[in-house]
Amino acid sequence: MRHWWRSAGRRLRQDWMRVVEAAVAATIAWFVAARLIGHPDPFFAPTAALVVLGEARGKRIRQSVEIILGVAAGVLVAELAVQALGSGPVAVFTVLALTIGLMTAIGASSTLVVQAAVSALYLVAVAAPAGNLVPFRFVDAMVGGAVALAVAQLLAVRSPLDELVTQVRQSFADLHEVLHEINGSLQRCDEPAAQAALERAREVDGCVERLQTAVSAAAESLRLGLRHRRRIDQVRQVQASARQLDYAARNIRVLARAGATLARQHTATPPELGDAIRALAEAVHAAGEALATDLAGRADADRHAEQADTAALRAVRLAAGLLDSDQPLPVTMIVGQIRATAIDLMRGVGQDAGGVLDRVDEALGLTGVDRPGGQEAGPGGQEPSKRSVNA
Repeated sequence: MRHWWRSAGRRLRQDWMRVVEAAVAATIAWFVAARLIGHPDPFFAPTAALVVLGEARGKRIRQSVEIILGVAAGVLVAELAVQALGSGPVAVFTVLALTIGLMTAIGASSTLVVQAAVSALYLVAVAAPAGNLVPFRFVDAMVGGAVALAVAQLLAVRSPLDELVTQVRQSFADLHEVLHEINGSLQRCDEPAAQAALERAREVDGCVERLQTAVSAAAESLRLGLRHRRRIDQVRQVQASARQLDYAARNIRVLARAGATLARQHTATPPELGDAIRALAEAVHAAGEALATDLAGRADADRHAEQADTAALRAVRLAAGLLDSDQPLPVTMIVGQIRATAIDLMRGVGQDAGGVLDRVDEALGLTGVDRPGGQEAGPGGQEPSKRSVNA
């Protein structure tokens, strides 16, 4: 119970601003619809504000406007259907089908689909409009969405990098956890766990996409705030790092496939391989901290970058010892992916491409002519094809 309270307190300290932001946006939306415009039942104004604020956080303005229009259109469709059909079971079915269909058509998330459906159901079952059609609720939804967008952008301009820092930490943490899951399954020769780690690795693409979206949103917010324009260079560095993270995620996915094959063969994993994967996970964590602390303006970003560099090279050296002995093919494939991921991580924290290749291959004991066709992308190597990665 003490652990639960500590965790709850930590989450509240981290996200208290979001709590205040949601309460303020919903209250302002209700006040505008009820007191300034004079709508008799302004339920959809604060509801739309909460929905839009939750869905639009970390997205660009254009995407946020699309969410507002989608929510308002869903309310309008539901209101038109209720006017035509009344509030019986046919109306419930029709309104829900139209609302869910519209949300699905515009590509809304599952959370937004459910919220829109609940709002439409409320319109049918609880607050069905009576008499002539007056689109109060549609206007309320537009008001709530506009207030949510204004509040979100105001806070984003004031602290434009907070969301990006959070997403950087989460993206690298996901990769860090995947590597530990892979290593744990190999140490136990646990085939189901190795398959689960592979599935988790295949899902990491989502965190990379969210990071790229957060980069775009942060850059947009910085351009809106003149005082923050000097920090756009930092966001551009994260944008370059996000590309390298994408390559690293693909390499780790290939590593996970090789790990699943090795676990399926019930072959004992060499201790050096486990040490190398743990060192690689340490490099992932340090690289994420380097980017996050640099964005946060802390002075220890260089120290974390050096830790990432050191851990990545240590992973390569530990893996290199396995090339001197007769190892199963999956082990050799894992060694290759450790090399490629180390290159991506070192380049992700700002290292020069050519210098990284030389240092990594020196750690691996290779000369320039001995270099394998690795998975790294950019000037130092070839980007892995999605066909080979997803096979």
